[in-house]
Amino acid sequence: MQLITTFAIAVGVAMDVFAVSLGIGTSGKARSPRSVFRVAFHCGLFQGLMTFLGWLAGSTIASLITGIDHWVAMGLLGFVGYRMIRSGFTAEVETQSGDPSRGGTLMMVCVATSIDALAVGLSLSLLDVNIALSSAIIGVVTAAFGVAGLLAGNGLGLRFGKRMEVFGGVLLTVIGLRILFSHLV
Repeated sequence: MQLITTFAIAVGVAMDVFAVSLGIGTSGKARSPRSVFRVAFHCGLFQGLMTFLGWLAGSTIASLITGIDHWVAMGLLGFVGYRMIRSGFTAEVETQSGDPSRGGTLMMVCVATSIDALAVGLSLSLLDVNIALSSAIIGVVTAAFGVAGLLAGNGLGLRFGKRMEVFGGVLLTVIGLRILFSHLV
């Protein structure tokens, strides 16, 4: 898989971290450089690890579904994209109590935002990719989006974060359709 496609996937799955980080930033509860680093580092680490775990799980079944792998990849990316788009259009706003850059709250944020990366890793197992490089790119891009979201969140509202989640969902869905189209043509 091309490096550009891997980067595009990384941007797509990092959008929910950007949206959450934007929300955390606008709450004013994680403004110190140390808090910003903790949130970005842990979100990036979780996204990268979950991508790898999804790939590991998927690589055990990849030989069984090689004839329909492009449909599965499109379905998984489309499903993740749909969930992100739907979430981006909901009016619900999560409230944070305490410091979201520490302890259980940070772990819940990391797990919640990296569930999509697990599905992406599963779809990557159906393609010929260097999973170590792909996981690293996804982790680094996610960390960068986390930093950007936290820093931008100091001056922006939560509404912009929802739009970014919709954009990320659309991006993942388009990538899924591209995979399907490239296999069918």
